[in-house]
Amino acid sequence: MKIKNILTIPVVAAASAMAQDAAAGSEQAEASSCLGGGGIMGLLPIVAMVGIFYFLIIRPQQKQSKKMKEMRESMQKGNNVVTSGGIHGVITNLKGDIVTVRVADSVKIDVDRSALTILGEEAPSTCKTC
Repeated sequence: MKIKNILTIPVVAAASAMAQDAAAGSEQAEASSCLGGGGIMGLLPIVAMVGIFYFLIIRPQQKQSKKMKEMRESMQKGNNVVTSGGIHGVITNLKGDIVTVRVADSVKIDVDRSALTILGEEAPSTCKTC
């Protein structure tokens, strides 16, 4: 009988130690799953946010910028324009990046081409000196 007790004590102790190791392993697995250790599924929300920002913010801004660049390159004498400051006028002269805009009779101003924001239809010619 004494031999049975001597053998059962180490077996029970070993089983208890194994149970504690298994419990600690499951706690570590739960902790890693809470921290998002899920590989590609953890990156999916980030990729989705980047896609949303691209299609809602970046792409429309690029289209608008391209449209403004084309508009500024297609300017001609006689076009109605509006400056970024809100001044309405008619283009009378183009020299590189400088555009001469007639604001009123005998009032002409030089503005930078990038300051023109709206290009209208060709104005009827009422100025004989322009």
